[in-house]
Amino acid sequence: MPTLPEPDALRRENAALRERQTRLSEAALRIAGEFALDSVLGELLGHARKLTGAGAAVVATLDDFGQPSDVLTSGDTEPQRERFAKLLANPEIASHLSALREPLRVADLSSYLASAGRAEPAGPLESRVSMLSVPFGPAEHRLGVLLVADKDGATGFTAADEETVVLFASQAAVAIATERRLRDEQRARADLEALINTAPVGVFVLDARTGRVVSQNREGRRIMNGLRAQEQPPDELREVITLQRAGRSEVPLNEYPLLQVLGSGEEVRGEEFVLRASEGRSVTVIVNATPIVSAMGSVETVVVTFQDMAALEDLARMRAEFLAMVSHELRAPLSSIKGSVTTLLASGPTRQPAVATQFHRIIDDQADRMEALITDLLDVARIEAGALSVEPAPADVTELVDEARSYFLSGAVANALEIDLPVDLPMVLADRQRIVQVLINLLSNAARHSPPTGTIRIEAVARGVQVEISVADQGEGIAAELLPRLFRKFSSRGSRDGEAQPDSGLGLAISRGIVEAHGGRIWAASEGPGRGARFSFTLPATEAPGSAAALTTPRPEPRPTGTCGARVRILAVEDDPQMLRYLRHTLSQAGFEPILTGEPGAVRRLIAERRPHLVLLDLMLPETDGIELMSELPELAELPVIFLSAFGGDRRITRALNTGADDYIVKPFSPTELVARIQTVLRRATASASAEPPEPFFFADLEVRYAERRVLLRGRPLRLTDLEYRMLFELSVNAGRVLTHAELLQRVWGPAHSGRSGAVRSVVRHLRRKLGDDAEHPRYIFNEPRVGYRMPKGAVGRNGATSSLLADA
Repeated sequence: MPTLPEPDALRRENAALRERQTRLSEAALRIAGEFALDSVLGELLGHARKLTGAGAAVVATLDDFGQPSDVLTSGDTEPQRERFAKLLANPEIASHLSALREPLRVADLSSYLASAGRAEPAGPLESRVSMLSVPFGPAEHRLGVLLVADKDGATGFTAADEETVVLFASQAAVAIATERRLRDEQRARADLEALINTAPVGVFVLDARTGRVVSQNREGRRIMNGLRAQEQPPDELREVITLQRAGRSEVPLNEYPLLQVLGSGEEVRGEEFVLRASEGRSVTVIVNATPIVSAMGSVETVVVTFQDMAALEDLARMRAEFLAMVSHELRAPLSSIKGSVTTLLASGPTRQPAVATQFHRIIDDQADRMEALITDLLDVARIEAGALSVEPAPADVTELVDEARSYFLSGAVANALEIDLPVDLPMVLADRQRIVQVLINLLSNAARHSPPTGTIRIEAVARGVQVEISVADQGEGIAAELLPRLFRKFSSRGSRDGEAQPDSGLGLAISRGIVEAHGGRIWAASEGPGRGARFSFTLPATEAPGSAAALTTPRPEPRPTGTCGARVRILAVEDDPQMLRYLRHTLSQAGFEPILTGEPGAVRRLIAERRPHLVLLDLMLPETDGIELMSELPELAELPVIFLSAFGGDRRITRALNTGADDYIVKPFSPTELVARIQTVLRRATASASAEPPEPFFFADLEVRYAERRVLLRGRPLRLTDLEYRMLFELSVNAGRVLTHAELLQRVWGPAHSGRSGAVRSVVRHLRRKLGDDAEHPRYIFNEPRVGYRMPKGAVGRNGATSSLLADA
């Protein structure tokens, strides 16, 4: 017959169970009533220590990347709390414990960490310390780890302790999940409020019963403040506003049956109303309104949006004025041409040659005037369609200004012209004809708005990698509110002395399109009416300020070629003859030896004969493209390659880099940028070639011989592109350590690379395919989600398999 427990033992067990139940209930109530996560977790730790007899308890919450974000501790002494806080603050240890499927109980913490290949952050413990850790949250996305340690006595933690800590860990998971859900809801609410508050339409939320404004956004307040008198309280505005629907009479806002219509559940879409207040203030708005129906089916609130039509009305007015101006500008020269032709025909054979010549000159001048206007109209259409073509080339600012000055002065203007250009001004990258057009537009604009005695001044100054060119006048100036609209189509500075000035409103808009197509910017400044104006724009410089000669850029550091003093050879593959000329000039001036071809079929021969150090490869070539050429010619995989293309976009750039290219430049580009990119790629290649090669790397059946730049898989050579090899090099040299996406971008592509982590993932995918590595069950390359990649530690400098505790982690 079994022996029954002693009454005292039963009483103690019952008391322990009651205390455990009480503390679990207290913790649950605290979670339900407390929103301060640190307080909740602190109480959970205290209860866990008390019930398990642990000397210390610590909880680490994990972020979206599985890294410890916050660590809270509870312990008898400060050194004890610091030691265990450092333990779970260590990313490797926290990641290891959170990845476990079950709770972990160990009698000696230091021995366990040593066997797992994890060094204790605070150093080895002086004596055996027991530990019980419980990961919590879904296995695919852990929320954290709860750990208790240093239990009283020599028995270590029991199964009952484990059950207790699991319950507290579950409550911690509830608290953390609740806090994060509230945080996400608050963030979403804040984002929505910011979106509504910055919307370009007025948004009002109205009470469906009373019509009272519950809330409104910034644009809504602006619209209503425009109707309100200066001293008028906002609440009174609703009493004095009248509302007029298109084609109907005015009705006081309070009497308009809008709320009754919306109260029935109907919506209002795109209705035009005019709101009027006292003293003639009014605004035309497009109204959209939607009732918000409660769960009970009744309409409680109404969301109303007002779109102020003032900007559209201004645009329509400017368009009408522009059409009137164009009609006048075309009709005037047509009238002159028609009159001259009629006179010539009527005079017959008796007309004098001198008179006929005068009429012919009038016809020619007026035809030129019509052509200029039509050219402006076509330029505006090209700019709006994104089809304005510019052909930048190195140009001297002095020559550009002189050409514009000559054309401007040939128009018999009365204004004096002053030019101030520094002698050491660097050359710029510019389409000569287009930039002269910009200067003429700005000079004509200055003359149109200046008195005949006013002086127009042209200045230029080097600012970093750009040159700033300015045209200043002493004319009527510009009001501050007009400055932001000056470069829009149909806009104008106005008129001088109340007289209409011949201005199509297109010159400044065209100038902006041309400057921006060069990669520069244009702006206007004025201290106000009557204070003159300054128009400035920037162009990229082709050289550093103060350099000795035009188009002189710092010489690259050539990669050693075996021939002392030999220049670095650059092979450029480009089918555009003009771009080839530009590349030849830029490369020659920068100290390189250019090798040029427009035929993709000649690339293999030129590589074999001329042995270039780097290749510039156009993305779009006749009957093929650069990406196809990279895959067809193994020779290109052994050389640094920079793609040149008129097309940008992440997908296109990533696809090009995945083929093994080292960089990607979008046309148009300046000589400075091209030379800098070439130097960066060459420096990287030189550093890779001259660095002391580490000892060979061995892992399982993979061998990387750095000195020979060879990779063997199961004893057979593995053919990799240059990009794939560099990726394997970095991962194997840093085996056992996670390299982030940003680190891999910097190490493999270089510091000039501006790509994203998609390029890294793509190269790793190709590398895994060649290694026969399964991403789901990897052997060689392991993915740390949202962080980067790592390879397991291997043997260095000897053959044989690797025994790493982390290899199967």
